Amino acid sequence: MSDFVHSFWSHYVTWITLGGILGCVLLLWVTSRKKLPDSVDNTTGHVWDEDLRESNNPLPLWWVGLFVLTIVFSLFYLAFYPGLGNHEGRFAWTSVQQYEQEVTQANADLAPIYARFDAMSAEQVALDPQARHIGEHLFLNNCAQCHGSDARGTKGFPNLTDGDWLYGGSPDKIKESITLGRQGNMPPMAAAVGGAEDVKNLAHHVLSLSGSPNDSLRAALGKPKFGACAACHGADAKGNQALGAPNLTDKVWLHGWGEEAIVSMVTKGKLNQMPAQEGRLTPSQIHVLSAYVWGLSNTSTQKP
Repeated sequence: MSDFVHSFWSHYVTWITLGGILGCVLLLWVTSRKKLPDSVDNTTGHVWDEDLRESNNPLPLWWVGLFVLTIVFSLFYLAFYPGLGNHEGRFAWTSVQQYEQEVTQANADLAPIYARFDAMSAEQVALDPQARHIGEHLFLNNCAQCHGSDARGTKGFPNLTDGDWLYGGSPDKIKESITLGRQGNMPPMAAAVGGAEDVKNLAHHVLSLSGSPNDSLRAALGKPKFGACAACHGADAKGNQALGAPNLTDKVWLHGWGEEAIVSMVTKGKLNQMPAQEGRLTPSQIHVLSAYVWGLSNTSTQKP
């Protein structure tokens, strides 16, 4: 509850919670004292299906007892655990604290297994069946949400099974990407290129660089405009891994293919973020995971 931005909400939750418990107590007390007029057949007068009558019997004592125990338990629970707004409870328990303790304990239990891999190079780890099995589970739990369970990615999320790498595909570079994350930024470039027609011409020139279908006349007109892009993508358009600028001469299209997609990219720009895993995963886990990812695009290292 520490994320409340105003004390009112803490008091609001507290009173709602205590009010609910008090309401249950009052309900039990009122119903126990209320006496309906005696009737000969002890029914409420409600009849269904001509002869099915509702009786007016009190709740069984064991049922009422369970109700009372529930109320008593809730009061003890709220005294020892958080539940009343910002009140921490005597145990000061939090789900985050419990999660961190469980993760710490799990990492300690797994440390002997990872110790063997720490002494191995990424190439050696990628060849180890046990390491690949662990790496696959690490990938599915931490990376598959974006890159897919088959690691082939989708629009906006790179394919990790090919040889096309924005920041480099060596084991060290992959480990760096996983550890620190990446921040890719393609600024809007329409103003630097010219008008709308110039942007379209540039789009067809970019298509021509990879041999993709294009309008050759527009491509020729757009070639001089590529100078605005060369600072990041290089004069030869083969990209710059130091900046994360993609190679435009292959047919790998991370954010979509065709004139419309390229025009949108040049006009609006694009901001992509790969979250850092440092702090979420241990260095040993990152070592195994990066070796596994490296092995995905180096299939010659994988044994059947």
